Amino acid sequence: METAIGAFITVCGSIAAALLFLVVLYRVWAPSQRRAANDVVGPSVGVIGTMYAVLIAFMMSGVWQNFQSAQINAEQESNCLVGVFRFADGFAPNDRLQVQDLARNYAHVMIDKEWPLMQADKTDDVGRNVTHELWTAVSGVQPRNANESMLKDHALGELNSMTEHRRIRLLESRTQLPPILWSVLIVGGIVTVASSCLFGAESMRTHMVQVFAIAFLVSLTLVAIAQVDRPYQGDVRVAPDGFRFALDSFDHWSQRN
Repeated sequence: METAIGAFITVCGSIAAALLFLVVLYRVWAPSQRRAANDVVGPSVGVIGTMYAVLIAFMMSGVWQNFQSAQINAEQESNCLVGVFRFADGFAPNDRLQVQDLARNYAHVMIDKEWPLMQADKTDDVGRNVTHELWTAVSGVQPRNANESMLKDHALGELNSMTEHRRIRLLESRTQLPPILWSVLIVGGIVTVASSCLFGAESMRTHMVQVFAIAFLVSLTLVAIAQVDRPYQGDVRVAPDGFRFALDSFDHWSQRN
C-alpha cells in the first residue's frame, strides 16, 4: 500500500513539475519567439522521443523477463520440495515421517517467514536451518533394499535442485537495475518532457494537455519499471503460491496413502 502511494505521489509530482516548467517557460520565453524554431525543435523532439522509447522498451522488457524468471524459479523450488516429499513416501516409517514433516515445515517457513523477510529486504537463518535439517534427514536414511536406495538418490537429486533454486531466489531478491541505468532513464525522461515544452504553440491549453500526457506516460512507465525491478519487494511481487500449492499436494498425497 505504501509503495502504491509513493508511486502515485511520484507520478503526480512529475506531472506538476512538467506543467510548472511549461508555465515558467511561457512567461520568460514568449510562444511567438519560439514558433520560429518549430521546424528545428520538431525533428529534434522526434529523435529524442524515439531514442527514449527504444530505451524504455529495452528496460521494461529486461525487468519483466527477470520478474518472470524469478517467478518460474520459485515455482521450480516448490516443485522440487514436492518431489522430496513424494520420494520419501517409500522410506522406512520413521524416516518417511521425519522427511515429510520437514518438507511441510520448509513450506510453512517459506510462506510465513522467508517471503515476508524478502519483502522487507531482510534475511535470517530460519530458512537455512530447515534446509540443513532436510539435508541431514535425507542423507541419513539407511536404505533397506535397492528400491529405497533408488528413492534416496532421487530425493537427494530433488533436494539438491531445490537448494539451488533457493540460492538463486535469494540472489534475485537482492538484484536491481544499477544506479547508472536509473540515471539514464530519469535524465532521459526529463530531457524528453522538457523538449516537448519548447514548441511555440498558439494555445497554451493545448500545449499543457500535450505536456501532461507525455509527463504522465513517462513517469508511469518509470514507476512500472521500479515496481517490477525488485521481484520480491513492492506491490508487484512474486508470491509464495507454489508453496501453498505444495502444502495442498502434501495433504492430498497423505490422504491417498
